[in-house]
Amino acid sequence: MKTAILTLMVASTMMMASSGADLYNKCASCHGSMGEKKALGKSKVINEMSKDEIIIALKGYKDGSYGAAMKGLMKGQVSKLTDDDISSLASYIASVKK
Repeated sequence: MKTAILTLMVASTMMMASSGADLYNKCASCHGSMGEKKALGKSKVINEMSKDEIIIALKGYKDGSYGAAMKGLMKGQVSKLTDDDISSLASYIASVKK
């Protein structure tokens, strides 16, 4: 019984977390379909960043400790992302490197 409950909890958590590719859809308009653009001509090219660098940036935007010109805009974009979402998104972006 305990195993069944644990399995259901893990499965429901996994279903609630969005895939990195799905999450990236709203990023593509500024960063490019492959993360190849400087967003609004001001950001880093994100597909040149490592997964860890992307996680640091996204968590920093979320808590307000990271960023310059795009800080306010990005805070709004990442404010609802969970740690699992951030990890999935970072994994996806890191996987689309040239």
